Amino acid sequence: MLVCGSPGQALPDVDGLSVHHVGERPGKAELDALLDDGPLIVAGTDADLAAVVVRLLRKEKLAATPVGFVPLDPASEVAALWGLPIDPARALGVATRGEVDPVPLIRDDSGGVLVGRGTFGAIRGVAYCDDELALRGTARSIEVSPDPEGGAGLVVRVLKGLVFKRPVTFGGRAFQLGCVPTRPTCDGVPYPRAITRWTWYRHTEDLRLIRGLG
Repeated sequence: MLVCGSPGQALPDVDGLSVHHVGERPGKAELDALLDDGPLIVAGTDADLAAVVVRLLRKEKLAATPVGFVPLDPASEVAALWGLPIDPARALGVATRGEVDPVPLIRDDSGGVLVGRGTFGAIRGVAYCDDELALRGTARSIEVSPDPEGGAGLVVRVLKGLVFKRPVTFGGRAFQLGCVPTRPTCDGVPYPRAITRWTWYRHTEDLRLIRGLG
């Protein structure tokens, strides 16, 4: 099990489970020697999970690595999307005894992945979900997440207009945006620089997420 950052609470001991402490959003230097084939449990935030999944992707280990997730943030979008417990002890039980359920893995065109939710704040531009026009003009916000129902891969919610107006929802394999300079937020982490083009798309391989008790 990889425990990312300072969990702030003790996790239960599990017989036979080796524990490695790494930093927040760990990178290649910390992770690559720890990524053996076989099940892997990540305890941390959604951003921590995304960092680990990036390394699995780069090392071509997605297909060989079931991934369990113990969310250490009660606001975890990954937990909400896939019905994982927020309580760390219960989540660890699912991660050690649950079944593998392939779920869509979303990538971006800057080398990252999206495991929970990606957002844009107030924005002006043109956006497509697959071939469908999702935005031309301004929007208060855009949200993108893996599709919890499976589908083509991702769900896009575009909120236009005033308060209390419902977002317009699109589903597809890819979301593409051209816009005035802005910064996306990916799994709770703002992108380090402004962009004028951005793409999220479904990877050809799924994330082998451990969830549900058999």
